[in-house]
Amino acid sequence: MIEIREATKSQSAEIARLIMTAMTDDCCLYFCGEGYGLDAFLKMMTMLVEREDSQYSYRNTLVAMERHMVVGIAVSYDGGRLHELRQAFIEAAKEHLGKDHSGMDDETQAGELYLDSLAVLPDYRRQGIARKLLLATKERANGLGLPCVGLLVDKDNPVGEALYSSVGFQYVNDSQWGGHPMKHLVL
Repeated sequence: MIEIREATKSQSAEIARLIMTAMTDDCCLYFCGEGYGLDAFLKMMTMLVEREDSQYSYRNTLVAMERHMVVGIAVSYDGGRLHELRQAFIEAAKEHLGKDHSGMDDETQAGELYLDSLAVLPDYRRQGIARKLLLATKERANGLGLPCVGLLVDKDNPVGEALYSSVGFQYVNDSQWGGHPMKHLVL
């Protein structure tokens, strides 16, 4: 039985690995400076998940649990707090990855609960877990008084877009992030 609940700090390493799954290895490596790889990125992301002032904080994460194992995650935060929450990532990337990302494009805006990362372990996919996480994220938005959940989906990810559409997400506009053409969707 899969249960969706608030994450705890002790789950930080599992959450960080799933965030990296959502980001893809290529995207993670894009954030790394010369001579740094996925191990360094994982170490940094685990530290960011452990923090309370990071966009990737465990406090911004819902987990899908099977018994005592994290099998899926949904990381979301108030889009109006993007710059404040992103500062931890910018500082950590400079220190741990030797790269400055202070000029990064905005991926969200005020007025939405931004779904930053959604991932399910490969052995647990196609069981409705991502759908449950998306619906729980919408409940979280309602609880925070935010009118919608927003996200960016890569234009080359029709499977992801179909999942979001099946839950009720609708296209708003085209966007660009991390050098990729994206679609901005809201629920």
